[in-house]
Amino acid sequence: MKVNAILPFDESLLDCVISSRQLEQIAAEISKRGSVSGLNRVVWALKALTLTDSTTLGGDDTAANVRSLCQRAAFPIPEHILLQLGVEPTLLPHIHTAAVCVYPARVVDATAKLKQLNKYDVIPIASVATGFPAGQYGLDSRLSEIHFAIESGATEIDIVINRQLALVGDWKGVYNEVCAMRKACGGRAHLKTILAIGELGNMENVYKASMACMLAGADFIKTSTGKETVNATLPAGLVMIYAIQEFERRKNILVGLKPAGGVRTVPDAIAWLTLVKETLGARWLQPNLFRFGASGLLDKIVEAVNEHVKGQQVADSNSADAKVAAK
Repeated sequence: MKVNAILPFDESLLDCVISSRQLEQIAAEISKRGSVSGLNRVVWALKALTLTDSTTLGGDDTAANVRSLCQRAAFPIPEHILLQLGVEPTLLPHIHTAAVCVYPARVVDATAKLKQLNKYDVIPIASVATGFPAGQYGLDSRLSEIHFAIESGATEIDIVINRQLALVGDWKGVYNEVCAMRKACGGRAHLKTILAIGELGNMENVYKASMACMLAGADFIKTSTGKETVNATLPAGLVMIYAIQEFERRKNILVGLKPAGGVRTVPDAIAWLTLVKETLGARWLQPNLFRFGASGLLDKIVEAVNEHVKGQQVADSNSADAKVAAK
């Protein structure tokens, strides 16, 4: 497994001046370019599906609902529907979510189900860890949770950063903790670092947290736990994109982006896809560089696909009736 390396702490990368008003204007302008309809909307929706970490992170999660999550992740849309949309038969095995995301205690259930479906090597299991969502535990406890999740079958670990350190500007402290988490993952799991942007106070802190995590070897930077009052917003995403671009320019290393929480509808997803395509480029629209963290987005994607197919069937039927009447 190829993972990003830990780099020396470089405080110069934390320098930034950010205008929140400009961010909002730029993000809104770019996202408007993603207004699509008809079959194009379905194509974008299917793209979003393949970039989604299908997630369940509830206190009432059980083995049964994790098994159901994995089943839907592996086979989200019936093959006959995809064929009606014009999907090539050779592409059918690739229409599945990018990963499933669960709590550490539920990784074993996801592992068993995906192995039963012969999808364990196709659909990664992501586990939140390090005291998700608050992270208010000792470092040793947080690191042991990473080891437990990986030993249970996880190949991606979504950690939460220490917001206490971030809020007092101790970026070396944030970096040191994430380095320890990177080492705990080793080459066994990709590391996604959750910034919890709604709890960082300002956009400058979002940028600095992004840089500290990337220097510490993060494979992805992720907006939110989905449990905060403010989760994934386009302006915050744009700040993180700027950090990713600067990091690539300075260090020649690619880091992925994962908006999580608040991406609930197909238009929401398309807005994010447009933002990423217009800034980082189309190469980022692949599972190794972009993900959605969402619990309800898959339902909305399937709903959009079914609505389009039904609409097309009605149109075809009306057209056939019109031809018969003309004769």
